[in-house]
Amino acid sequence: MALHVEGLVAIVVFYLAILAVGIWAAWKTKNSGSEGDRSEAIIVGGRDIGLLVGGFTMTATWVGGGYINGTAEAVYVPGYGLAWAQAPIGYSLSLVLGGLFFAKPMRSKGYVTMLDPFQQLYGKRMGGLLFIPALMGEMFWAAAIFSALGATISVIIDINVNISVIISALIATMYTLVGGLYSVAYTDVVQLFCIFLGLWISVPFAMSHPAVTDIGFTAVHQVHQAPWLGSINSLNVYTWLDNFLLLTLGGIPWQAYFQRVLSSSSATYAQVLSFLAAFGCLVMALPAVLIGAIGASTAWNDTDYGFPDPMAKKEADMILPIVLQYLCPVYISFFGLGAVSAAVMSSADSSILSASSMFARNIYQLSFRQNASDREIVWVMRITVLLFGASATAMALLASSVYGLWYLSSDLVYIIIFPQLLCVLFIKGTNTYGAIAGYLFGLVLRITGGEPYLYLQPLIYYPGCYPDENNIYTQRFPFKTLAMLTSFFTNIIVSYLAKYLFESGTLPPKLDFLDAVVARYSREHMDKATLVKSDNIVLNELAPVNPRHSLTLSSTFTNKEAFNYVDSSPELSNTEDN
Repeated sequence: MALHVEGLVAIVVFYLAILAVGIWAAWKTKNSGSEGDRSEAIIVGGRDIGLLVGGFTMTATWVGGGYINGTAEAVYVPGYGLAWAQAPIGYSLSLVLGGLFFAKPMRSKGYVTMLDPFQQLYGKRMGGLLFIPALMGEMFWAAAIFSALGATISVIIDINVNISVIISALIATMYTLVGGLYSVAYTDVVQLFCIFLGLWISVPFAMSHPAVTDIGFTAVHQVHQAPWLGSINSLNVYTWLDNFLLLTLGGIPWQAYFQRVLSSSSATYAQVLSFLAAFGCLVMALPAVLIGAIGASTAWNDTDYGFPDPMAKKEADMILPIVLQYLCPVYISFFGLGAVSAAVMSSADSSILSASSMFARNIYQLSFRQNASDREIVWVMRITVLLFGASATAMALLASSVYGLWYLSSDLVYIIIFPQLLCVLFIKGTNTYGAIAGYLFGLVLRITGGEPYLYLQPLIYYPGCYPDENNIYTQRFPFKTLAMLTSFFTNIIVSYLAKYLFESGTLPPKLDFLDAVVARYSREHMDKATLVKSDNIVLNELAPVNPRHSLTLSSTFTNKEAFNYVDSSPELSNTEDN
């Protein structure tokens, strides 16, 4: 296939437009916030993201290349179909649950990143441990969608995959570097519009192609392959439930989501944004579902694609760009390509910014440099944006199983971070000992369950386990949800056990090496004080004394609503229980 100059020009124009919007948003960032909170303006946009921009950017965070391509693929693959396209419903429910239960407490207490409550209650050590699966999830997710973008662009305009990946990564990293959340949010508005317009323009042309059978008929009748509505075999019900719960509950504890929640102008707005994004995710999935159905309803030997079909050529994961390329006019396929590249960039920039935000604040500032200046934190963020962007690009180019790594890391987010988030926000009395125990139990159960994508054999063979075509055993038992529940209950049981053993005198105070139960006023707890402003700290034993504002204390929380929620803060709950 020759190089399509028109397609290349269209992509260049689109990328330049995105870059221009990102640079404009960076200028807007410089004019928001005072000189003392520039880093917070980059991380949470000065906490003044409105409903319109907030709704677009939260929707665009989920509606990425994996979401669009994956939904079309699931509908197209024979034997799976729409019944297994879980992402639209799963992520939408995830946003609804996040809005109902998690957005308000997180936003009201004025946190800056998702890891703040963990460090406030469990200390900097545990925050560092939880940073690992959070970082893995963001980095492997960005690498996976960069990889998908390169393959998509190469299908339609026939340029080198590596070049397309590098250019896309450079554009996304550049505007994230200069503008932070403002650049990401405002470019998300443009990108989401392009996704919606590009895919919906393509659908009627693809559907009217002579080689395409009526999708209403092929939904329930076998023509070229099994009906695209799909079905769930009784043997796979538990696998379906396990994956669905992973998407629904595991979709909550991501920094990319909470960054939007914490950037909203109020706790109520944070909830409304979540509900708007849930609706947006469903709407944006519709053209991808239709394109997958069109792929399943096409006689491919009657098109320029030829025989055999994409499934036989093991190109099912590229069904969306293949439909655009072979069933749509050339100029229409370029619109669709712009939509896919927009989807990828709208998720990749979010992941890169999320990872750099957590590192700069929770690792660098709160763990090592509590007295670091705001300018220093900004430069740390810029450097890590470059490093994480380069790392994701390198993984997309070099790793042979990026998607397998992302599946495993997203499992760890569900199994480790979600139960920890439940405990830190809603369960009184949990402490660092329980958090570490739950972390380790969840990690061990997940790793020992195996991962076919990485050719990792299980060490624990649950009921229904069977070998696949590569002789790697696959679990039918919902072991991921089992690992998550084990992590959750282990945290609670070990926390209360440690609390009882120390407070009853069974264990001497000197064994409380994490300062989690006995040493109430230890250095660890003083470190936690840097998470909040001095006027947000209540000293119960010194109630008559009014805490004075320190000029040297790092000012990290700015939300005055947090004062109304002091009594329910995790730090105070821990103090009262101790």
